[in-house]
Amino acid sequence: MPSNHRHFNQMVPMRDKVKLSTDIYLPQTTKAYSWPAVLLRTPYDKTSDAMVEVGEYFASADYACVIQDVRGRHASEGEFEPFINEAEDGHDCLRWLGRQDWCDGRVGTMGTSYLAQTQASMATTGPPHLASQYISQGYGSYHRTRSRRGGAFENHRLNWILRMAATSKQAAEDPSLQASIRHMQNNLLDWLDEGYPIREGLTPLSRLPTYEKALINFMTHGILDEFWHNPGLNLNPHFDSYPDVPVTWLGSWYDGYALETPENFCQLARRAQSPQRLIMGPWVHGMSAEQKTWAGDIDFGPQAAFESLRERRRWFDCTLRGIENGVDEEPPVRIFVMGGGSGRKLSSGKMDHGGRWRCEAEWPLGRAVDSRYYLQSDGGLSVDHPPADAPPFTYDFDPADPVPSISAAGQTVFTSSGGGYDQMQDPTTGAGGTSLPLSARSDNLVFMTQPLERNTEVTGPIEVVLFVSSSAVDTDFTAKLIDQYPPNEDYPQGYALQLTYSIQRCRYRSGYDSELLMEPGRIYRLCFPLAPTGNLFCAGHRIRVDISSSNWPKYEVNPNTGEPVGRHRCRQRARNQVFCDARHPSHIVLPIIPGKNGAN
Repeated sequence: MPSNHRHFNQMVPMRDKVKLSTDIYLPQTTKAYSWPAVLLRTPYDKTSDAMVEVGEYFASADYACVIQDVRGRHASEGEFEPFINEAEDGHDCLRWLGRQDWCDGRVGTMGTSYLAQTQASMATTGPPHLASQYISQGYGSYHRTRSRRGGAFENHRLNWILRMAATSKQAAEDPSLQASIRHMQNNLLDWLDEGYPIREGLTPLSRLPTYEKALINFMTHGILDEFWHNPGLNLNPHFDSYPDVPVTWLGSWYDGYALETPENFCQLARRAQSPQRLIMGPWVHGMSAEQKTWAGDIDFGPQAAFESLRERRRWFDCTLRGIENGVDEEPPVRIFVMGGGSGRKLSSGKMDHGGRWRCEAEWPLGRAVDSRYYLQSDGGLSVDHPPADAPPFTYDFDPADPVPSISAAGQTVFTSSGGGYDQMQDPTTGAGGTSLPLSARSDNLVFMTQPLERNTEVTGPIEVVLFVSSSAVDTDFTAKLIDQYPPNEDYPQGYALQLTYSIQRCRYRSGYDSELLMEPGRIYRLCFPLAPTGNLFCAGHRIRVDISSSNWPKYEVNPNTGEPVGRHRCRQRARNQVFCDARHPSHIVLPIIPGKNGAN
């Protein structure tokens, strides 16, 4: 391949003279001298096989494809400060790119996860030449997801920073540093149990000051303070500065950004005149997951797979080139509604959950009926209002024995939500040490409907309202929505399929601008969202809601002491209560889809 079509390690200067290493893939053709460009900015190494595939693909489709290592990563100069510099650096890169003689001045951006953050934060600066975006599985606010959720720290962020540290330029040059980071990664569950919270200067990260600083900030800034105002950390205050360009927001139900992706779409759809599109699939996190038919232990059927690069090219062909390929005529929302499968074990070992794609005119769905399902004192879940004399549920929450996050044996629970799994404990997960179902734990409250008489679709945003009290001055409450399958030959105990979940720290019950400790024994109202879902609960299934006070190691465990977040040194048991009487009607709000596509 002629060398003049590939230009590697071009050093692009930023406004502070730091130079970022950039690879350029140009079409191998003489038909045009300049082309529309596709830009990706990554901390994960622009020379990886996945990035090279993207570069080659778009160059072969007559685009200039530009892939850049972000500041401080791999071949780029400067110090890596996670998320902080991406808005300004992206702006400077786009300004440079639009001026190149091989670029026709129209630039589209694309990428997943951190590469979604580099796009969206950059867009808030009003950069020149930006003409289209394809943002997949990206943030709205790291205070709400993937770093903190409901006021609790998400341990994913610690795992991610260790991953970044292990692949840093410093670690590559210092084998002892890399070995110490790898050792911490390999013993992460022990760190989260015995070595938590992480303290400055006491881990291998102390040799990487900007990495350690980022971690400590994420762990200790529970209040939505000045730290979170940077557009690289919190997009929400900056939507009014977003340019009016076409954007596809792609997410998935089992992705850690499932809460943020539809909300980002709604924010821009209200403001923009240009096309805005939302796609929600059934996958876990990562672009490679889009091409799979399964997530975790469940399979959705062959139609679930997504032709990732082809779909992105179709978007750019329409929005950058003006090609009439039908994209502009498609409905703005495309969702995969899970469920409807046989519930049997396939030859792959996965459970057949099934599902299908469907197009919609808006999000949330206008025909959805928000329905309150009340927690009942007998463990039921129904639309019937609870009686006045219903007693509360009481349980002991022991931080030393948290409810475990369910994942496959030996599979990490940090990098993504892991997909759909039966809610059975597994001794290999590092918590519990038993193979009993979660429903057997005394600190895990289970509420279920009667077996459904007809198919019932739940698609859209979900809200949980709990009336609670505690013997502690601060504690957490968690909620999960589960599709409870009936028993069959493959699953004699049935199959408790987790769909979505969340957590709420009580000190932030009134918002995140301040902390309010609890008065022991006093009843408080908690209201918090679960990530949305799209699921068909088949006739004979039950809608199930689990309430507890921990989901570890997905989220940090509340020590129940009321000490400053990320700084505690003590732990104590809490006696927690969930009320379900007429004055304190704890419930979940489910968006029920009526008609032939929903309840039948």
